[in-house]
Amino acid sequence: MNEARGGSMFLGRDHHPHCFTIWMAGGGIQRGIVYGETDELGYSVAKDKVSVRDLQTTILHLMGLDAHQLSYRFQGLNQRLIGPAEEGELVRGILV
Repeated sequence: MNEARGGSMFLGRDHHPHCFTIWMAGGGIQRGIVYGETDELGYSVAKDKVSVRDLQTTILHLMGLDAHQLSYRFQGLNQRLIGPAEEGELVRGILV
């Protein structure tokens, strides 16, 4: 993706709005797995979409923590790493 904000002529690399790549190893992750696919251009998710919240829930699970119970106090409120919603499912397709 290229960044072109406010008519700028200085185009740079920007963050992709829909797809990302992460490399994980050990700790209960299946060996040699590739999970999910994009379209031919790498622009849209074509298969096995994973939200950031679900990925965070899975990583916390692998660390032995329950993402729905784990909270921390910030500005007088209990906050969770996966946000306030009751969402956040494990990505079972990557677990051993």
